[in-house]
Amino acid sequence: MSKNKTGETIIAHGVRVEGDFKSQGDVVIEGEVAGNVWTAGDLRIGNEAKIHADVIAKNAVVAGEIKGSLQVEGRLELLESSKIIGDITVDVLSISAGAQVNGKITMDGRKVEMPKQKEEDSEEE
Repeated sequence: MSKNKTGETIIAHGVRVEGDFKSQGDVVIEGEVAGNVWTAGDLRIGNEAKIHADVIAKNAVVAGEIKGSLQVEGRLELLESSKIIGDITVDVLSISAGAQVNGKITMDGRKVEMPKQKEEDSEEE
């Protein structure tokens, strides 16, 4: 994963985040997220991690579980322990033996865009 100037956010093992999670930097998830995850940087999902929502990232390495759609602008790497239950949209895909995907995979080169921020989010910055 590339180095991002905006820093890295880590959701540690044993931590549960509820609600939408947005980041401009890289994100590492080892815990559980019940809400959408959007990052303009790279995303790493650890072995024990569980995400129950939609995910959008620049690049991603997944070893844990995602229940929801996954959209990756660049490269997605699914490690042998990964389990995806939902549709995937990606440019470049690598799947290790043992990885599970239950959904549709689209690799048509379409641009993945971050959702627009609400006005209240913009006012806080």
